[in-house]
Amino acid sequence: MFAENGVHSVLDCACGTGHDLHLFSSLGCAVTGSDISLSMLARAKINLKGAGVSVPLCRVDYRALHKYFNPEFDAVVCLSSSILHMEDKREVIRALLSMRRVLRQKGVLIMTQGTTDKQWSMKPRFILNAREKDLTRLFVIDYAERGARYNVLDIFSEKRTPEIMVWSVDYKQILLKDDYARLLDLAGYKKTRFYGSYKFEPYSKARSDILICVANK
Repeated sequence: MFAENGVHSVLDCACGTGHDLHLFSSLGCAVTGSDISLSMLARAKINLKGAGVSVPLCRVDYRALHKYFNPEFDAVVCLSSSILHMEDKREVIRALLSMRRVLRQKGVLIMTQGTTDKQWSMKPRFILNAREKDLTRLFVIDYAERGARYNVLDIFSEKRTPEIMVWSVDYKQILLKDDYARLLDLAGYKKTRFYGSYKFEPYSKARSDILICVANK
């Protein structure tokens, strides 16, 4: 558990619909959620209430966390490719610096994304991202020189008549392992590690299907 490893306070700075907030709370952490999107925060509030979980929620741009929070968190998490919404690497560094400023000394930053060196090399057009009881999610990806558009097809099967939702996400620049290593170094982080699974398997550019980055202040 996070708390057993010295992580007691967590800031999820791109909390989205709040599912990760519920997870961190269940691990015994004091959790705070922030997001720039009012609609995401509204959905997170509904989801957390439905789960019987109370978590403070704030509307904050993760490039300006230090304007709202003190250096009080053992961990800052930025999950599910959220950092890729930045326009360019200069803005990424702004975000990383702000995340670092709200960490306690020796605090840890955790970032995750599904786009890996392996995927960027192979450039598959179709990726089955999720296949659960009530949801099937398919990515149809349009690759550019530096970025990509993820066209997302969600099929909800919880009703007799399946519901289909189609939407897109544009990433102007895709960051990979070497990019993160350099940007985190420029932002002043120490002891950066990369994993290719949630079982802490070492990241492999040739084989890994997820990129997990862990860096200390």
